[in-house]
Amino acid sequence: MKPCVKMPMQQITMSQQPMNPSNDPSQPLVELVNVCKSYGEGSSQSPVLKNINLSIKEGEFIAIVGFSGSGKTTLIAMLAGLIKADSGQVLKQGKAITAPGPDRGVVFQNYSLMPWLTVYGNVALAVDQIYRHWPLQQRKAHTEKYVRMVNLGAAMDKRPAQLSGGMRQRVNVARALAANPDILLLDEPLSALDALTRGNLQDEILAIWEQEKKTVILITNDVDEAIYMADRVIPLNPGPNATLGPDFTIAMPRPRDRACLNHNPEFKRLRAEITQYLMAIGSAKTPAGQADIIVLPKVKPNTAANWQTAEALPTVLDKTLLPNPRYLEFYQVSKSYPRPNGKGTVKVVDSFDMIMKKGEFIAIIGHSGCGKSTVLSMAAGLTGISEGGIVLDNREIDSAGPDKGVVFQAPNLFPWLSAFENVMLGVDRVYPHASKAERQDIVTYYLNRVGLGDALHKKAKELSNGMRQRVGIARAFALSPKLLLLDEPFGMLDSLTRWELQEVLMEVWERTHVTAIVVTHDVDEAILLADRVVMMTNGPHAKIGKILDIDLPRPRNRKGLLAHDRYYGYRESILSFLNECQVHH
Repeated sequence: MKPCVKMPMQQITMSQQPMNPSNDPSQPLVELVNVCKSYGEGSSQSPVLKNINLSIKEGEFIAIVGFSGSGKTTLIAMLAGLIKADSGQVLKQGKAITAPGPDRGVVFQNYSLMPWLTVYGNVALAVDQIYRHWPLQQRKAHTEKYVRMVNLGAAMDKRPAQLSGGMRQRVNVARALAANPDILLLDEPLSALDALTRGNLQDEILAIWEQEKKTVILITNDVDEAIYMADRVIPLNPGPNATLGPDFTIAMPRPRDRACLNHNPEFKRLRAEITQYLMAIGSAKTPAGQADIIVLPKVKPNTAANWQTAEALPTVLDKTLLPNPRYLEFYQVSKSYPRPNGKGTVKVVDSFDMIMKKGEFIAIIGHSGCGKSTVLSMAAGLTGISEGGIVLDNREIDSAGPDKGVVFQAPNLFPWLSAFENVMLGVDRVYPHASKAERQDIVTYYLNRVGLGDALHKKAKELSNGMRQRVGIARAFALSPKLLLLDEPFGMLDSLTRWELQEVLMEVWERTHVTAIVVTHDVDEAILLADRVVMMTNGPHAKIGKILDIDLPRPRNRKGLLAHDRYYGYRESILSFLNECQVHH
């Protein structure tokens, strides 16, 4: 880990002060005054934003944090001039924004690139349109300057299909910057990227901001990203009729170092305050969970060894009921894939060796491409093992089955079936010996536990992403699996939904203590969920680099986690490991 060194005072002072060439530094560059926006008409009208008031100075870096459906993208679209407010004023330098313009560069979450054009061609498309009066050579030099600025000089002639997600997003940033806008509008541009790529792009955007002195408005649902990048962080309270919350001023000097932030009292204070504010407004919008009216039937799945005879607890101590210290064993597990050129193989995972006791919760963390999901897939029996073996409850894993419950990033539901029917598909398979009423009670119980008691019979296609993921969690628990496997189950969700579902997962797991493995790139998620965090080195030939015991009391919740005196020590240990992997990559 890099040492935390103080920057020279002169450098700090320079980087803290945004450049403002206007004669009146107090005059806002952008202003929203009592802005309201709804969609639809009449009885079907859906209010989104209400009385939004915001003032941004030239050269400021603003981060607006909020949750899915809170109106963040609507806010960006109004600033871009893509849609108009119903009432109120959206102003730039005192004049109404009524249409899109090259003075405002927009980068959206999705990559809107022309697949048949090269990196250079996609950026040149904007340059040729805006600067059509320039000579060809000047346009060419301008385009190449911004392609190189985002470190894509070596990929200038590649097409989008040949690029990674992070590289495609860099093209979007280059295209927006090449228009030389006064304002850069970033609508969750990094949320779909892995942690390593996301961190690299954060640093590139900050370097460009320092160099170009643009005014930047970043929409994000990541509190750490907001604090690391911005001068001010402003929450957007959830809609309908979303409003802006209080400003959180980030007075920490620049440039900011991620490793140093973990020791910074001001960072810890801001992080706790913003997180708790978001959790409080989220709790206020979330209806109370339905009371349990269903009792879980005392029937075991047919995947349990003694399912036919173990209806009642034995009167004599049965040693098989004691915790098994070698319940799940990975013996020197390796996985190789053929090389794309057909010449030999490449070993993705190399000698993964670990023992889990029954009821333990493990988190596997590492950068993209380190083989985390491959390990999970082999444990699920979905991917063959090249070398070594995996033994679950004294039986070698050689195929998939209902004794291994899997929750993926996308829950793979049948869209034409209801939440209830999607869960019942698995329950029918593992409880064929139970009565119909008992099977229905099992499904209803777990859907209630994940907060879907009022949506049992809604079709999967009618559910939000967060609700669909709840169905996936309920389905996995309803199988009463020997092993629960979670592959970045909350990676596609906004922060509030992710926090909610982490709490749901913890609450349901506390009742079952099923042996579980979660793959994640989220450091906080790993510490919150796990008894041990397994850190993997970068691939190929990825191995276990370090295992960290998380000695925190259960049950756990995010608020308690942020306040615990050992939390930041655990966090630093994992971040240091990931940082070392990044340096060696």
